[in-house]
Amino acid sequence: MWRRIAPAVGVLLSAWFFGNFVLAWFQQNTGNPATQHRDRPNGAAGRPEQSCFCHLTGVLDDCFCDVESIDVFNNQKIYPRIQKLTRQDYFRYYRVNLRRPCPFWPDDGHCSIKDCHVEPCPESEVPVGIKSGNYNKVRQQGVELHPNGAQYSQAANAGSDLTACERAEELGAINSTLSNQSKEAFADWARHDDAQDHFCELDDESSPDADYVDLLLNPERYTGYKGPSAWRVWNSIYEENCFKPRSVYRPLNPLAPSRGDDDGEAFYTWLEGLCLEKRVFYRLISGLHSSINIHLSAEYLLDEGWGRTVWGPNLQEFRRRFDTAQTKGEGTRRLKNLYFLYLIELRALYKVAPYFERAFIHLYTGNRQQDGATKELLLQLFSEIRTFPMHFDERSMFAGHKMEAKTLKEEFRLHFKNISRIMDCVGCSKCRLWGKLQTQGLGTALKILFSETEIQKLPERSPSKGFQLTRQEIVALLNAFSRLSTSIHQLEGFRLLLKESR
Repeated sequence: MWRRIAPAVGVLLSAWFFGNFVLAWFQQNTGNPATQHRDRPNGAAGRPEQSCFCHLTGVLDDCFCDVESIDVFNNQKIYPRIQKLTRQDYFRYYRVNLRRPCPFWPDDGHCSIKDCHVEPCPESEVPVGIKSGNYNKVRQQGVELHPNGAQYSQAANAGSDLTACERAEELGAINSTLSNQSKEAFADWARHDDAQDHFCELDDESSPDADYVDLLLNPERYTGYKGPSAWRVWNSIYEENCFKPRSVYRPLNPLAPSRGDDDGEAFYTWLEGLCLEKRVFYRLISGLHSSINIHLSAEYLLDEGWGRTVWGPNLQEFRRRFDTAQTKGEGTRRLKNLYFLYLIELRALYKVAPYFERAFIHLYTGNRQQDGATKELLLQLFSEIRTFPMHFDERSMFAGHKMEAKTLKEEFRLHFKNISRIMDCVGCSKCRLWGKLQTQGLGTALKILFSETEIQKLPERSPSKGFQLTRQEIVALLNAFSRLSTSIHQLEGFRLLLKESR
């Protein structure tokens, strides 16, 4: 009996095993998401916990620095310091004009979502030394306001019996007591400022439409601003201002609709065919875009109701912007461009350190004790930056034929200046605030990198002559770098969330 049944059982068992093998193969290769990610490193984005990071490793293009070194250096040494520094009064108040009209297309209306709103800072809350523009400008150049050489005027240290407005009026009246040396310094400063190679369209701080904004009370986070208005801004930045070969018609804008046949590898093949300077330009813009997207994903509106609002990381939103499968393989490259931008701004801070290390450069707010502590925090940051062994070498840029290099540099500058003007077209006030600040910060970094000779030649005893930075440029530079540092720090959080979501 068993001899007659055994062959049939063997056939059935063989069929069962074969059927399960075929089913497993079919699920793995045709779309079962539970198995598709598990064993295919380059399939539908690789492993779930690595889908955004599986290739974010090793040496970056166009420089000799690796991602891992930047992670350790930033998260352990830079991030804690830059966070503490940007919370100081000197760096938390930013004067900006959010009412400037868009110069490129008719205003399509501003975002009506309440989280788009920016709350200006009342004048009474702004430190006296910051809002008294002329006094602060002279102090920035190291010129004393009184013939007796006092570092801080009596008005700045006035007692509590004076109101903020009275102190401001008394401080503003100092203009009439300026010495001839101080007046000459103003003229020198103005002449030099007019001749500067600015990379940004700067706001007129004296405009009645300009307001002080407390950056700590208006954090960068997801506001719900999207759609045609946001798309038009980024499309104009990428398509009209980034360099690309005339023979290539593939959209640069990562938000542009895909034709379905675009391949990330093909895109980067022609990008690598560009000269270093034009390639760098695109990577800077892409890195800035990536940093902003990380902030929006990390500070997302998770819950709102019953009088409570909860902000936090949105893993789905992060995947949508950086997952390998959902971005056709470009997500990792976008993140690498963030690291590249970080190196550029880190290099600018390294180059500008001698400017701030001079005794006559004060980060003036009117509070002597706090100003000294802020300057010390800044110098500690520069000291830490010097320890990084793999700085970007900008000497390879604009190093060709003299006339060609000069033309390319000017084209580079004008393209970026145009992008700073596009920021006045952003319909969300909070997005516009942070877009303008980060663009101005990057523009200031570029100004520094292209002013190395001027920084090295700074006269020891004539602080009003030579290379200069305004307070707005300084605030934008450090806060913009802080945003990049925060982005890299937030990436570590998303790595952990992806692992937990397995």
